[in-house]
Amino acid sequence: MRGFLIVIDSFGIGSLPDADLYGDVGANTAVGIGRAVGGVQWPNLQAMGLGNIASLTETDIPGCLPESETTAVFTSLREKSPGKDTTTGHWEIAGMVLEKAFPVFPADYPSFPDELIDAFIAETEVAGILGNIAASGTEIINKLGGRHIETRKPICYTSADSVFQIATHVDVFSVKELYVLCECARKLCDSYNVGRVIARPFEGSVGNFRRTSDRHDWSIDLPGKSLLDYLRDRGVQTVAIGKIDSIFNGQGIDVSYHDKGNDACIARMLEVATSSSEQDMFVFVNLVDTDMIYGHRRDPQGYHDAVARIDSVIPELEAHLEKGDFLLVTADHGCDPTFKGTDHTREYVPALLRRVGWESRMATLNGLSVRDSFADLSATTQTLFGLNPLGNGVSFPQNFLNQ
Repeated sequence: MRGFLIVIDSFGIGSLPDADLYGDVGANTAVGIGRAVGGVQWPNLQAMGLGNIASLTETDIPGCLPESETTAVFTSLREKSPGKDTTTGHWEIAGMVLEKAFPVFPADYPSFPDELIDAFIAETEVAGILGNIAASGTEIINKLGGRHIETRKPICYTSADSVFQIATHVDVFSVKELYVLCECARKLCDSYNVGRVIARPFEGSVGNFRRTSDRHDWSIDLPGKSLLDYLRDRGVQTVAIGKIDSIFNGQGIDVSYHDKGNDACIARMLEVATSSSEQDMFVFVNLVDTDMIYGHRRDPQGYHDAVARIDSVIPELEAHLEKGDFLLVTADHGCDPTFKGTDHTREYVPALLRRVGWESRMATLNGLSVRDSFADLSATTQTLFGLNPLGNGVSFPQNFLNQ
């Protein structure tokens, strides 16, 4: 049997009850996009029950209304862990619920502690740093890229997430040299419990800088075993596509494809789907463009079109699968491109589960009430592989898994 868990990065579906703690009351990524573009065109996700999920929180997605019959089991998930970042969301999807949020650096200059920056400069022997503030990656590169080229000082910045990001021009530091800087920063950031260190290489000239596809993330060590470990330890081959390997530091992963961008990750996913395996296989996919390119840059039309591309691939993926194989579509947090600011938003996320061979059935038989944790996807995935679930989370009821 094969299972595909696809994370549409930042595809939130309504602010959580504790959104006031994050300044995110009223955020709703899917609904905001629908309103901005005059109605979405996501027919396959709609058929699976995406519009029905929205109705669970009493809000309709323009252009994606509830269906009387759906092709998938549908529900929405609350995030139990504090935070609204990539690492926290993915870890909880994989059954690891955090009790404390990763620390976030102050937004204003200087964001990073003097001790951290002093140690970074000393160990890397750079001439100093630029930035040291929370900023949009594209904006800070445009603002400081020229000075960076002149001084050879790396641009170091953070965001509303627990991150230490380093941007360098490829003609000043090669990608390999930038990765060495990031590896040093990762070790130094461990004592601060920082979630991720991220390499942000860019190219071009002043007034025309652009980030390359060589981004790489270094996550803090996992606090224990995840869904990937539980599956691999019991004979299921685990395959990671996109930034999954970076988020989980390679832990529990048999095969990893570090493809960059949605098109490359979708192509890889379809390639894996066409391959044969004598072993049960679990494929964990992150599709990052919705968040990185469109959510943070507040581009609802671009976000809509990226989801439409994912939507169009669903029948093609399913055509390569066999009866009983399954597809799970979800998200790791929100990033409403119509909301204030440029940061992630604290939202419910959708969960759409379809097994190949299922017929459409009444939505009243396919809808689950709102789930208490993203970790329910970990437990459900293990159950689908015929395993007793380990770790956090509660599996979807058996009658929803075997139609």
